[in-house]
Amino acid sequence: MTYIQPKSRTDLPEMEPLFKMVEASMGFVPNSMFTMAHWPELLSAFGTLGGTILGSGQVEPGLKQLIAFVSSNASGCRYCQAHTSHSAEKRGVATDKIEAAFEFATSDKFNAAERAALTVALYGGTVPNGVEAEHMQELGKHFSEAEIVEIVAVIALFGFLNRWNDTMATTLEETPRSFAESHLSANGWQVSKHS
Repeated sequence: MTYIQPKSRTDLPEMEPLFKMVEASMGFVPNSMFTMAHWPELLSAFGTLGGTILGSGQVEPGLKQLIAFVSSNASGCRYCQAHTSHSAEKRGVATDKIEAAFEFATSDKFNAAERAALTVALYGGTVPNGVEAEHMQELGKHFSEAEIVEIVAVIALFGFLNRWNDTMATTLEETPRSFAESHLSANGWQVSKHS
């Protein structure tokens, strides 16, 4: 059960443009946003930051979601794992590839560029941060500096969301919960103690 009662969407008419944009992208508005709404400036700033990181740039949107998925797994955030795996599928990543995401280093479903990005996601999602010079050097073989900034921005964004959702015990919405239960349980995914 969540520690902070989320605000009601009907009480936030000034945020409706943001909610519609998120709903168009995800199919629903995450409960975390309704909790952030207790501080409207935070919600607005987060919406802009998240929209920029996930909705623009040169890195393929499906890969960004896989980066967020692997990073969230390293952090242990089940809420974000459910969201990002479901979002990866919505962005065209094959379900079998999502299911193999934690074996990216050895799975033939991933190319060298994806392995480099997911390695940085894995080690960037750990605490303390485990990214080493060779991880970044390998990433640089496949991505431009601008793309590397995007990749690290995804990891950083989900670092915030991992801490937010685990600390607040955000209730997981039905759509990503169903996806995760159907496609991730073989890899050890289970509903968190809070969801």
